[in-house]
Amino acid sequence: MSMRRGTVKAGGQNGFFDLGRVPDDSVERSCIESGYTPVAGIDEAGRGPLAGPVVAAAVILPHPCPIEGLRDSKALKPEKREELYEKILSRCICHGIGISSPDLIDEVNILQATLIAMRAAVAALEKKPQILLVDGISRIPLPIPQKLIKKGDGRCVSIAAASILAKVTRDRIMQKIHSEYPEYGFSCHFGYGTREHLDAITRLGPCPVHRKTFRGVKEVEGVYLCQRKR
Repeated sequence: MSMRRGTVKAGGQNGFFDLGRVPDDSVERSCIESGYTPVAGIDEAGRGPLAGPVVAAAVILPHPCPIEGLRDSKALKPEKREELYEKILSRCICHGIGISSPDLIDEVNILQATLIAMRAAVAALEKKPQILLVDGISRIPLPIPQKLIKKGDGRCVSIAAASILAKVTRDRIMQKIHSEYPEYGFSCHFGYGTREHLDAITRLGPCPVHRKTFRGVKEVEGVYLCQRKR
């Protein structure tokens, strides 16, 4: 049974906010009908934050998709993401996770680190996919046919599932990091550049999980390096 695409509204300001398009399995179905099977969806979490890793996930779902309620992870409340995370793990054919550290991000830049994490996620799959559905516009350096889909987590169920796996995995990593560096408040902002986070960086200086090449961190890192040399 194919899932219909549309727009979901839910409680928010004035009672509603837009959760975006509801992904369906039409792209996956087209790939399968063209002889590409299995199909893997790929997405990442954590390109924008000032701290922590970037995490990528790859997932191969059964066809038709047996999981209702898949959405772009950003459109879901944390409790719903956790619920869907467990459903995806229990009902997918296989999945893989790839992680690029803050040091690697600083070394090669965030785009390349993201592609490295995506490649690792695909390599971790127990079954070799015949085609990759990739969220975004950048091809993964792998000799596998790929479809690059802008905002794919709002269009394809397999990319939506990958976005949820990546987001929950990264959030859990950031919770662990918070226990090591509680003064930065990582459990609240998960490394994103909120005012509270920027104030903490200015007050305390960057910690080992901060991305030293990112604006908002590199300026403060430079000040602290000068102070250490004095």
